[in-house]
Amino acid sequence: MIALLLVCAAPVFASYFTYYVVRPEGRRNYGELITPQRPLPAIATLDLNGKPSELKALKNQWLLISVGSTICDAACQQRLYLQRQLLQSLGKEKMRADWIWLVTDSAVIDTQLKPGLAEATVLRVQADVLAQWLPPAATNQSLEDHLYVVDPLGNLMMRFPANMDAAGAAKAKRDLDRLLRASGGWDQAGRP
Repeated sequence: MIALLLVCAAPVFASYFTYYVVRPEGRRNYGELITPQRPLPAIATLDLNGKPSELKALKNQWLLISVGSTICDAACQQRLYLQRQLLQSLGKEKMRADWIWLVTDSAVIDTQLKPGLAEATVLRVQADVLAQWLPPAATNQSLEDHLYVVDPLGNLMMRFPANMDAAGAAKAKRDLDRLLRASGGWDQAGRP
């Protein structure tokens, strides 16, 4: 009888021991959740044709944001490529997300980049104002090193690690898949 009681109670004791003593610290997401979330600010933007708007106008869609200057080095080009591939890999769900490249200077974009940016929304933004909204992960990193995710409610909620490679992009895709699947009931494709 005592042996039967011990066998039945063993999973309960093991769960308490694991929770309070061992404390597993594993996490499933690759991107770092930003707490507290930061709402889209009313930052003035200009598109490539010079049409003014505000960053808040991008609300009501999942946003995958990168930041850079028009002098796009190899790391910047890799980030833009991975950003495009991430959105393309979402399949039918890609209509619920936008690819945003925020340019922090007023120089002309290199003509070699323009064909790859056909599906992107490219907006010019003041770098100092943008730096107040987008936080880099560490002091030795800049906001250009990361990809950021903004939810349809307009909240900056996730930052992917700096200098992401192809393996990191696969993990980032899993995060985006989970976010889109979890929001499938309330989020619709496109802006109203």
